[in-house]
This record gives sequence, C-alpha cells and structure tokens, in this order.
Amino acid sequence: MKLLEDRIRQDGKIRSGGVLKVDSFLNHQIDVKLYAEIGKEFHRLFGDCGVTKILTIEASGIGIACVAAQFFDVPVIFAKKNKTKNIAGDVYTSKVESFTHGKVYDIIVAKEFLHPEDRVLIIDDFLANGSALQGLINLVKDAGATVVGAGICIEKAFQPGGDLIRSMGVRVESLARIKSMTEDSIEFC
Repeated sequence: MKLLEDRIRQDGKIRSGGVLKVDSFLNHQIDVKLYAEIGKEFHRLFGDCGVTKILTIEASGIGIACVAAQFFDVPVIFAKKNKTKNIAGDVYTSKVESFTHGKVYDIIVAKEFLHPEDRVLIIDDFLANGSALQGLINLVKDAGATVVGAGICIEKAFQPGGDLIRSMGVRVESLARIKSMTEDSIEFC
C-alpha cells in the first residue's frame, strides 16, 4: 500500500534495536483518514472470505481493527493482556511475547465471544517475530473457529514472524513490508 509506505518514509522514525516509531500517525496519535484507507484495503483483500469476527490484541491494534470492521460489518474482539473483573467465566488464553515491551503476557478472550462457527480475520499494526499472531491464532484454534487470515499494517520482513506464520498455512497480507532499515534509511520489499 503505497500510501502507508509513503507515510512511513515521511513520518516514521527509525531507532536503534530495530524499532520503527510510527506513533505520530498509526499507534499513538491516529490519522483516522489513513485508518479508513487501511480498512478499505483489508476489506479489498479479505472481503470475500466470509469474515464474521475481527480479532486483535490490545492496545495498538484496536483502532485499526475497529475501523476495518466497519467495512466488514462485523464485531471486533480484542485479546486482553490482563484478566479484569469485567471478564468473568471461561476464557481462552495464550502466551505472547511482546517485541516492543520485551515482556511475556497471558492474553485472554472470553469464550462467549468466540465460537466454532466464526471465521476470524486477525488484524494488527506490526508483525516482527510473530508471537502476537501465534497467540491470537492459538485462541481462534482453541475456540474451534477458522482463521481466514491476518491483516498487518507493517511487517518487518527482515524478522522471522512473517515466514513463521505463513509456514503455519495462515494467509498474511501486510500493507507495508520492510526489507531493511537503518537509522538513515528504509527499504520496502
């Protein structure tokens, strides 16, 4: 998606350690018009898959998933990183290691929201090592539901996550795939 690549070039900030900061438009301050274009593109890519639910993980994926869900006319479920008093009863749970935070989380989704007949599109802002996607895929499989694919805004193709998830037989559509980046430059696939 050229629009997203151009925005990354214009406003993205590359930091040491393989960190790409896009917080001025994607995952802290949000460019809602860009989100709308992202949602349209995910619908173009997955609109014929019979999606019944969109699943993401808190927090950065929620906004993107919500805007995309408007084009699919389906609800969004987000996996929580901490169990709260609001989630009572049975839950699906999986472990996820966050690249950004360097921490392992138990993610959870209430069983009442994910069912065997669901066809689930997973949406997230980044794909690096694939841990978040693996955890979300596990939740869907535990529910007996079907993963129709994963819509990713930015994939760091130089890290193993994309290849890992694709090798599991999951369709991954990344709107911007980064081949390499240094603090001075960024190259897209």
